Amino acid sequence: MPVWLRDYSWRQTDAAVYVSLSLRGVRVAPANIFCTDQYLKVNVPPFLFEVILYAPIDDTSSTAKIENGSVFFTLYKKEAATWETLVMENTDKKKMQKIRENAVLKAQEKAKEEMEAKAVKKQEHKKYALEATMKLEEAERKRIEELKEEERKKVTEELEIWKNQRNEKQREERVHQERKQTEKKNQKINKTMTLREGNYKNISLPTKVTGNIFSEKLQEESFPAPRAAGTIKINFTPRVFPTALRESRVAEEEEWLYKQAEARRAMNDDFSELDDLKEEEKNPDWLKDKGNKMFSTGNHLAAVNAYNLAIRLNNKIPVLYLNRAACHLKLRNLHKSIEDSSKV
Repeated sequence: MPVWLRDYSWRQTDAAVYVSLSLRGVRVAPANIFCTDQYLKVNVPPFLFEVILYAPIDDTSSTAKIENGSVFFTLYKKEAATWETLVMENTDKKKMQKIRENAVLKAQEKAKEEMEAKAVKKQEHKKYALEATMKLEEAERKRIEELKEEERKKVTEELEIWKNQRNEKQREERVHQERKQTEKKNQKINKTMTLREGNYKNISLPTKVTGNIFSEKLQEESFPAPRAAGTIKINFTPRVFPTALRESRVAEEEEWLYKQAEARRAMNDDFSELDDLKEEEKNPDWLKDKGNKMFSTGNHLAAVNAYNLAIRLNNKIPVLYLNRAACHLKLRNLHKSIEDSSKV
């Protein structure tokens, strides 16, 4: 059996009614409240509060505030008036039952309308999303078509440039062949005129004529004109990767080339200072013996320098690391001594 709550307080203005209901520590949720234009119900087991209001209210704008086990209602009147009481008095059970049923039917109709409105709104959202997707696909298609058109124009321009270069090369070859033929023809004429000059030597000419007119003229015509200066332009075909850009290895190849260049540069820097050494100083064995002598004389720092240079020349000789570890031990560089010993 539910416990009917009779302890409540209310006050009113011409436009609204304020009802305060205390549930004595019971937690209330919005789902426990049911309100229509003339019916108000709060069901929080084991408590039950139910009233039929004195006059109709605007249930859409009315509010309920839940806090600290109490509910505070703000009910806005449909008509501005002063209520004599909060609850409709002198109502029999049949009338109350009918009001409850009407309230439930109105709530169901309202829920159905809200559901239909949500469905319509959801359908509109789907339609809007579909239209937006179609617009995006259309924009993407146009972008791809523009890229294809740009690529086609680029290829056409490159093909036109290649054709012009080929025609220019063919023209130069024709000019070269014509020059060769002209030179051969001039050589043939010179040979013929030389033979004629030999025949003319046996003929006595008048004393007034000096020199050979034919020989001078042919000598002038036998030499071709100087070749005109020009500039040859060479266009290299750009490198094109056959794979798609997302599958390309361009970045990896550039990174590999950069690392290789850095490694070569570092190697050149490391060994550039060794060029000033003498031939015997570039021998690891000679440096090892030099370090041994310095170690025996107590000059441990100089011995370390000798072993360092020998290791740079050949890092595959274990004795060098062992001797350097002994020097570091004498110099109290224990970490370096351990490191060299571990390498050995």
